[in-house]
Amino acid sequence: MVMLRYAVYRFFTMLLTLLVVSVLIFVIINLPPGDYLSNQIAELQASGQSAGVAKAEFLRAEYALDRPVWEQYLIWMGFWPGPHGFEGLLQGNYGWSFEFDRPVAEIVGDTLWLTVVVNLAAILFVYAVALPLGVLAAAKSRTWIDYTSAFVGYLGLATPNFLLALILFYYGHRYFNLPIGGLMDPSFEGLPMSWDKLKSILVHLIVPTFVIGTSGASAMMQRLRANMLDELGKPYVETAIAKGMAPSRMLTKYPLRVAFNPFVADIGNLLPSMVSGSVLVSVVLGLQTIGPTLLTALKTQDQFLSAFILMFVALLTLIGTMISDILLVMLDPRIRYEGREA
Repeated sequence: MVMLRYAVYRFFTMLLTLLVVSVLIFVIINLPPGDYLSNQIAELQASGQSAGVAKAEFLRAEYALDRPVWEQYLIWMGFWPGPHGFEGLLQGNYGWSFEFDRPVAEIVGDTLWLTVVVNLAAILFVYAVALPLGVLAAAKSRTWIDYTSAFVGYLGLATPNFLLALILFYYGHRYFNLPIGGLMDPSFEGLPMSWDKLKSILVHLIVPTFVIGTSGASAMMQRLRANMLDELGKPYVETAIAKGMAPSRMLTKYPLRVAFNPFVADIGNLLPSMVSGSVLVSVVLGLQTIGPTLLTALKTQDQFLSAFILMFVALLTLIGTMISDILLVMLDPRIRYEGREA
């Protein structure tokens, strides 16, 4: 019951934080002078196209861009009536993309779930690689296993993701016949999910998962090794060994459990960092994720599209942080939460 209260408390804290983040996102996006339509109006006026200017002015009034910034924000969120009443994020209206001349929901509809799939696969790769290698490197410290894993880790950290993507892009297709670009075969685009479509997605995920997850796995492996070595040097480990506890059981029962905390705490940071860090990789590999779309929206000052994508990334961060906080309380008895007795 106490855990449920804590989870509810964290949920409402997340909502409040998301509200504050939405204000910051909208303010920062509007800091540069002008917007997409005002820039377009200036270009049209310079070229003498009065019809285009009239259309752009109409769109500014249609989407409340001619109002003060604070009112634009409230209308965008759905807290304030706009030209067509209450019609914002809370009502399911994500706005209009002036760059693509389509509703934001249509642009990001297919890319959102593909982005989540790619980054979830990368996170699973990070944990699957970093956990065994980090533990093994700590348990076999100062041996060839430790030195080899350290070399692999430093190599993963030092190699830029886009360069690794180009290498695997070429050699993966040449020697292993891996598909080039995209997240599925073009013949499956727009079709409902099926076993053949799922297999195509899984095959296309091999290269992006490896490329996006390599640096994260390398960093987490080094951190886990350092934490494990710190725990293995503490007196309680020597006491457990002196009392005859098997080294393997001692390793998994105490030091690993404590050293595992950063793994859980990183859940909140991994998803957004991979989304933002995979923009160049998505461009190189031709992935249909929101990374390239966000890059285009920011360059053209397409404020509704860029604001929604940033809100989506912020939501991923907060959900991941909430999950990691709850898991940390469950895994580590030293951590206390509100309402629990010390």
